[in-house]
Amino acid sequence: MKLSVYVLGRDVAVLEPIGDFRSVLSYHAGTAPDDFVSLTMPVRTESWAWDDTLPPVLQMNLPEGYLLQVLQEQFGPHVGASPMALLSVVGRNMVGRLQVAAPGAKLDQLAESVEVSALLQGDNSEEAFAELVRRHAASGVSGVVPKFLDAQDERVALGPHKKATLLTRRHIIKGSSRALPYAALNEHLCMQVASKVSATARTEISSDGQALVVHRFDVDEQGQSHWGMEDFCALLGLRPSAKYETTWERIAKAVRDHVPGARRLDTFRQLATTQLLTYALRNADCHAKNIALLYTSRADVHLAPVYDMLTTSAYAGYQNNPPGIAFMGKKTWMPGKSLQKFIAATFGIAVKEQLEIVEAIGQAVSEVAPTVRAAMNEHPGFSDVGKRMLQAWQEGVDGLRDKRVYALGVLPLGKAFGGFSDPPNLVNKKTVVGRSELLGSRK
Repeated sequence: MKLSVYVLGRDVAVLEPIGDFRSVLSYHAGTAPDDFVSLTMPVRTESWAWDDTLPPVLQMNLPEGYLLQVLQEQFGPHVGASPMALLSVVGRNMVGRLQVAAPGAKLDQLAESVEVSALLQGDNSEEAFAELVRRHAASGVSGVVPKFLDAQDERVALGPHKKATLLTRRHIIKGSSRALPYAALNEHLCMQVASKVSATARTEISSDGQALVVHRFDVDEQGQSHWGMEDFCALLGLRPSAKYETTWERIAKAVRDHVPGARRLDTFRQLATTQLLTYALRNADCHAKNIALLYTSRADVHLAPVYDMLTTSAYAGYQNNPPGIAFMGKKTWMPGKSLQKFIAATFGIAVKEQLEIVEAIGQAVSEVAPTVRAAMNEHPGFSDVGKRMLQAWQEGVDGLRDKRVYALGVLPLGKAFGGFSDPPNLVNKKTVVGRSELLGSRK
């Protein structure tokens, strides 16, 4: 199988497998230098060979987890279940400026979902979101493409609906799940904090708090592809499954390799802010796929706005997770003075400026906290999650301001952080190894 690779609709390269575990990408003669497929793969006459089934920049857009299994089962009998075959199915609709299709195939354009406004404003946004998932999960090839579905038995009540991520021309639409109730609202509130201190993706929340609309930042105002986008899994040559296996040091090196000197300090300042936000909001899911570079050319590369920021410690099974990315060989929520020394030495952000960022984050948390309390009142089912979020934010801000870290002293965060009972303790679900669910219960 051979696939054509397009940059902004221009056919620039051909991708083909070599055996079962290698792939080769060859640029067409005359391809413009700025029509590169990846920052790590500049245009050249010699082919690019990878000791893997796909180059990292194309692995970045393949679905993961349960949806990958669904696509393999649904399309495997027709096109095969290899990564190359599945890329031929989903490759027309990807984030960024790339598309992949069989040679000569018509390039589909993502349709803008007219249901987005109804999803946000209607009284039945749970049903509207579920209908979007049902309608487009089966299509796969055109229209809205689900990136992830919760691996739950169809016979079991799933709460409001499955957790899914849907891509349209201008938006990414996310849902919640039984395992992560109100994850959409959680992310929206965290993004409100982040937006006060950094460039972020713009988000809107549905009336029931269960669906999140994220405005895409890789397209122009008409929803047409404009920016190339590569996450740091792709930039570091990692498989998506290795997204937690990198370090802030390696990310900093990739920035120095690909971001022009004039933009580098701003990029490092934004990276430092992102790292400090993960500590303040207790977001253990900041990994290499949740940080990316945007570009139109090699002279125009910069860090993407903050996205996928949420308080993971509010959920059972995640409450004890460490930070997703290590620095100085460790992952800990109690980094001590090592944090400021690391940011100063690696990102070049002076301690004085770091202190200003920490102060700004504390102020942002204080300003958004009343919105969390309002959401708890509006959505009773969110109450316990909201309490845990506020507790985590208090702990995160206090941790950064501790004398062993930035020594800024206690910051009064406001009335929103008091006056409520403690939420129930989170308990991890016990997994029994070696017993099939098909067996009857023991007497």
